[in-house]
Amino acid sequence: MLRAVIFDMDGLLIDSEPLWVRAEIEVFGDVGVTLSEEDCTRTKGLRTDDVVGYWFKRRPWKGATPKDVETRLIERVASLVRAEGEALVGAPLAFEVARMKGRRLALASSSPTTIIRATLERLGLEDTFDVVRSAETEPYGKPHPGIFMTAAQHLEVHATECLVLEDSLTGLVAAKAARMACITVPFDWPNHDRRFALADATVESLAHVTADLVGDIERALAHD
Repeated sequence: MLRAVIFDMDGLLIDSEPLWVRAEIEVFGDVGVTLSEEDCTRTKGLRTDDVVGYWFKRRPWKGATPKDVETRLIERVASLVRAEGEALVGAPLAFEVARMKGRRLALASSSPTTIIRATLERLGLEDTFDVVRSAETEPYGKPHPGIFMTAAQHLEVHATECLVLEDSLTGLVAAKAARMACITVPFDWPNHDRRFALADATVESLAHVTADLVGDIERALAHD
């Protein structure tokens, strides 16, 4: 039985991926690292410090420390979210479906708390979730399952009683490593990456996360 639903944030609830790309190109450009939009897809779904570490290892720069760059990146993304962040299709319906049968809701994001707060305020979702967790407090970010395991603990449910909604392959791997069911909503729909077959279901938008779909997953889990 599914007792909780855990939502990712960036690229699922808010159209923030283009904002992240803009911020990364600007901030890394300031330290002499030229990134393309395609380059930015390599670190999609990773924690901010992991994004910075990824590029520092491959294209090391002088002057600003990785921590300085991380701080600038967080501040720039938060600023863009507050000014331009837009909700993605279907979130209200998905929240309604998720709440059925008394299920509890959590938000578990790779983004730091500063960006999570900016997003929840921008979208008016401050009171939507029972639990809000950032991977910045975890030893490891996604695809490590820690963020989802911690969310389940705070929801007071077992990992196998959770359904995760994710847009990235990184998040999907983390959810499955946590032994949780997962519906993926790829940001770049239609996505032909065969690795998304690991998900219990893949849909075009949150508007397609219906009570029937969740019920089908719940019944399939009961027979496992």
